[in-house]
Order: sequence, then C-alpha cells, then structure tokens
Amino acid sequence: MKKVGILGGTFDPPHIGHLIIANEVLHTQELDEIWFMPNQEPPHKVKTNKISNADRVNLLRRAISTHKQFRIETIELERKGPSYTAETMKILTEREKDVEFYFIIGADMVEYLPKWHQIDQLLHLVRFIGVKRPDYNLNSKYPIIYVDVPEIGISSSLIRQRVEEGKTIRYLVPDEVRVYMKENRLYES
Repeated sequence: MKKVGILGGTFDPPHIGHLIIANEVLHTQELDEIWFMPNQEPPHKVKTNKISNADRVNLLRRAISTHKQFRIETIELERKGPSYTAETMKILTEREKDVEFYFIIGADMVEYLPKWHQIDQLLHLVRFIGVKRPDYNLNSKYPIIYVDVPEIGISSSLIRQRVEEGKTIRYLVPDEVRVYMKENRLYES
C-alpha cells in the first residue's frame, strides 16, 4: 500500500518552511509522496487569501518542481465552502483505495484537534503526524506521530509583509516562487 502525507494550508505564498516540513516528514516516516493540498476556506481561519487560487497553485507548482515525490492535490479548491478535512479525506480515501494517508499538522493544530469537524470519523481515515513548533503543547488524547523538524521562523504573513514593504524575500521562498511573485506583482502594495 502506498503511504502518502497530506500537507494542507493556504500556501499564500508557499515558503521554505513548508518544503522543509514536507521533506522531513517524507524521509523520517518513509512515505512514498507528500501531497500539498491548498485550502479553499480553512474553517479555523478568517479567509485571508491575498491572491487567486490559480496563482497559489502556480506558486506551489514552482515551489515543488524539483522534488519528484511532491505533488499538488487540488480537491479542496474544486469544492465551495469551508474545507473540512473529514469531508475531504472521505472523498480521497474512496478515490485512492490503495493509499494510506497521513495528515501533517503543526503543533498549533494538535492543540486544536478536539474542535475539528468530525474528528472521531477522521481518525478512521488518516493517521496524524504532528510537527513540533516552539511555544505549543504537544500533549493530545489523540494518536499522533511526532516528527522533529528544524525550527524555521518563516510564515506566509511575514513574506507578504516583506513584499508589501519592498524588502527582500530571497532564500525565504524558492527562487522560482520569488520570480513568479515579482513578474505577477503579487502581494505588492
């Protein structure tokens, strides 16, 4: 059976922190692939996407282009309304019967798991992999595989802010992402 990690997020924009998490989980858990799954409307966040879904996918495509075990799954962008993981994973497990799914979450989401929509059903569909982050509690009543990842203090909001202020984002995002953002004037004020 194929082992696939799902890394969901807004990826607004994708950055090296996302890639480091995906690569560390891929190798430490001996997964076959990591699927990056951009959200339509994350139910736990106010909708903040600053660019179109097409641009987010294009940025992701550029970010992962050099890694043959990374791919993009757009199922949540194809649906309207909030992106509930349980509903998405029901569809994916029915569609991909030969895949065992691992859902990658940050420590902030480990704390939030009791509030997830249909969490008990979701536990039958995926195994959770929790990525450690500073200042978050990793204790949970749910079965979670923990992975140590180098701490990188980069966020999409930091990158957007730096672009708006005309500051450099070199080495915070892959060069292909930076070039696409510049050519398409994304996030500029």
